[in-house]
Amino acid sequence: MTLANGPQTLAIPGPSIIPDRVLRAMHRPSPNIYQGPLVDLTHSLIPDLKAVAQTAHNATIYIGNGHASWEASLANTHARGDLVLVPRTGSFADGWAEVARCMGIRVEMLDFGNRTAMDPAAIGQRLRDDKAHEIKSVLCVHVDTSSSLKADLKAIRAEMDAAGHPALLQADCMASLGCDEMRMDDWGVDVAFAGCQKGLMTPAGMAFVFYNDRAAAARDRSDLATFYWDWRPRTNPEVYFRYFQGTGPTHHLFGLREALDMIVHEEGVENVWARHATLAGALHAAFEAWEAPGGLELNVRNPAHRSNAVTSVRLPEHGTRLRTWVEKQVGLTLGIGLGMAPMGDPAWDGFFRVGHMGHVSGHSMMGTLGAIEAGLAALDLPYGQGGLAAAAKRIAGR
Repeated sequence: MTLANGPQTLAIPGPSIIPDRVLRAMHRPSPNIYQGPLVDLTHSLIPDLKAVAQTAHNATIYIGNGHASWEASLANTHARGDLVLVPRTGSFADGWAEVARCMGIRVEMLDFGNRTAMDPAAIGQRLRDDKAHEIKSVLCVHVDTSSSLKADLKAIRAEMDAAGHPALLQADCMASLGCDEMRMDDWGVDVAFAGCQKGLMTPAGMAFVFYNDRAAAARDRSDLATFYWDWRPRTNPEVYFRYFQGTGPTHHLFGLREALDMIVHEEGVENVWARHATLAGALHAAFEAWEAPGGLELNVRNPAHRSNAVTSVRLPEHGTRLRTWVEKQVGLTLGIGLGMAPMGDPAWDGFFRVGHMGHVSGHSMMGTLGAIEAGLAALDLPYGQGGLAAAAKRIAGR
């Protein structure tokens, strides 16, 4: 017998659960793409996207995913042969670096592994050593979705400023935007980007790139921006189609409008951050209680470096078994371990991830944790007692 019949719960680190009201907003005939309500709606998205990123500068919309954002961010700020510094805390730094190499940009990695956060002082020292200012950007993944490590962007900018280095600070906020605190302007981030399918609770298909005046100036020397990737025509366009350099993602725009209403105008961005922080704290408390010899272990040991959007977990030899059991038996889908061991290596089965981003509540978090504890018990895996009680206390504010 399976208990998976009924509502299914998605707890992967994107795409996240889509609210019913977002789906309803998208369920409509194709609109007029030349004038009328869709045009006005699109204009209304820009200030709200800026509010989520906490920037007064520029916001652009691309039809694409996180990989598209990587390319857009680099195409507008770099020339072939430029050098970028990539502090690495997981596989998504590797991906961004590979895109840079494919575009003819030189890459220097500063590898902190999969369990240790970026050291701002080490980044600052590397920039001090760069006397000729060859490094044109520092490419930081704010939250690496594979390891769930979070970077301290504010501290990294402080080190860059102390070094007197002119490099741009670019931030991949795919996993963090709308979940973890992100203050683009206050923290001195020059370029930030994200997709719509995680904290912004909209089906995958759009990417957002934010940039300030320093990044806009870097566009002047770029020789990589093609007709499609150039962010200039997309910024405050006089002709509507320039937002997208062609037909817009019409139904996604209706869904995004509803999602931003929920985030910006109803709950409020800072309250969204606080909700994610509380729910992440409940999850982390449960996993800390469950830790036992030979059992599961949170990948990120320092609580200050954990994300509020995704949690990577080590469960040697049994990560895949647990994921399979909870999906087939109780209807919970967890994320695969990603980038922690090579595919095909038996160690690959010793990891999984929990996504807790976007449309999540105290009720859904307790259900997710209860399903995981049921899986641990059903598979006779070692785990400590009191995980659900510890999570409940966090949610109760105790």
